[in-house]
Amino acid sequence: QVQLVESGGGMVQPGGSLRLSCVASGTDFSKYTMGWLRQAPGKERDFVARINWSTNTYYADSVKGRFTISRDSAKNTVYLQMNSLKPEDTAVYYCYAPGSIYSDYPPRYWGQGTQVIVSS
Repeated sequence: QVQLVESGGGMVQPGGSLRLSCVASGTDFSKYTMGWLRQAPGKERDFVARINWSTNTYYADSVKGRFTISRDSAKNTVYLQMNSLKPEDTAVYYCYAPGSIYSDYPPRYWGQGTQVIVSS
């Protein structure tokens, strides 16, 4: 059974940094694109970043230059390094995977999420 477990969230001041981790289990995700979504209070869940099997990356404009996605495919783990955090980055962050190795999007699997609060 596929399971994605996020960790690393917390509260940080504006301008600070956090590193999120996601451990996937239940199948071998080494050839799957994996990525991150977020849902801010009162808003829809939005795309943040994704990384494919060859480590090509793609970012939402809102986080480009501040966030970095990476992966350790041997461990079925994906990371999101978040720098220069802004209050508008406050959200629950979800790790995701698509339904097959032939797709980058939309998500098929995601975890419980980890809360990120950016506030002074």
